[in-house]
Amino acid sequence: MHYIGLMSGTSVDGIDAALVMIPANGQLTLLATHQHPFPAPVRDAIQALMRPGPNEIDREGELDVQLGRLFAKAAEALLAKSGVGASSIRAIGSHGQTIRHRPHATHPFSRQIGNPSVIAEETGITTVADFRSRDLAAGGEGAPLVPAFHRWLFHKPGVSRAIINIGGIANVSWLPATEGQAVLGFDTGPGNTLLDQWIARHRNEPYDRDGAWAACGRVQEDLLTQLMADEYFTKAPPKSSGREHFNLAWLEQQLAGKLAPEDIQATLAELTASSIAQSLNLLPEKTGEIYVCGGGGHNRHLLNRLRALIPGIPIATTDALGLHPDWVEATAFAWLAHQTLAGHAGNLPSVTGARRPVLLGGIYLG
Repeated sequence: MHYIGLMSGTSVDGIDAALVMIPANGQLTLLATHQHPFPAPVRDAIQALMRPGPNEIDREGELDVQLGRLFAKAAEALLAKSGVGASSIRAIGSHGQTIRHRPHATHPFSRQIGNPSVIAEETGITTVADFRSRDLAAGGEGAPLVPAFHRWLFHKPGVSRAIINIGGIANVSWLPATEGQAVLGFDTGPGNTLLDQWIARHRNEPYDRDGAWAACGRVQEDLLTQLMADEYFTKAPPKSSGREHFNLAWLEQQLAGKLAPEDIQATLAELTASSIAQSLNLLPEKTGEIYVCGGGGHNRHLLNRLRALIPGIPIATTDALGLHPDWVEATAFAWLAHQTLAGHAGNLPSVTGARRPVLLGGIYLG
């Protein structure tokens, strides 16, 4: 069975599209991939909608449809690249673009846009979307959802593994060595989001390639200590976060005095690495292997800092497990669509805190 997974994360760097084959019994196969960029005005509109502002309902409504068309185009471009016809695709699993994540509001919600009705109409392919709402309805955080896929694909009996996704927000999935022991997973804090926003402001670059700018700076220990004092980092899981919490406004509230921009970038990289390393202390036992996925897997400086802060545990990317780190999340949402259509729960209550396992997503028939 062929599925397409569509993913756009908090880094807002474009749409990741993955075409996968998921046999009834056997190993998942990644057949083709495509990265569909956002036009600059669309990226700006998404980032503006991530912050409270005027006329939000009209702006969201129009952007929801506009993104639905872009997600459909990403799926069509993927199929054109692969040579596979739309009639061969069982379903599209679309994560959408998160613009607000409020799991601790009086009435908890998480909002992803990229209208699935538009995707289904324009591609003719059944689309599964809005994955987070049902977990929230069952009392969960609605995130992270990918640990269930990590368990299915990456678990190895007798080996304790941590899968660390470093996207805009970083999260960890702990896959215990013992069969039957609960998988754990939670957001560790900022991944690339602060790094990307800071370099965009000061150097007009979308991201810090290889962490080169951060590597040129000096970590400001007082600032790092102050940032790490945020109560989120020591909060017990289940927990999830987003740009609502970790953003430049949060950073600026804690800046005092004149610091070189590259020193702040170095400190933000250390914040990401330190918060990930510290998060491993929240696990019930020491992990034996660590695998990194997401955009942070390309940040050489960040990976070096992780290795320095977590000595004695081998750290590699998910390439070593057979899936390129750039495509883990898009592939995960293809798998989650498969789970939904098969009538299987897609969440892990041990991760999200939901009362029970539930089917995730709404189904929009093609």
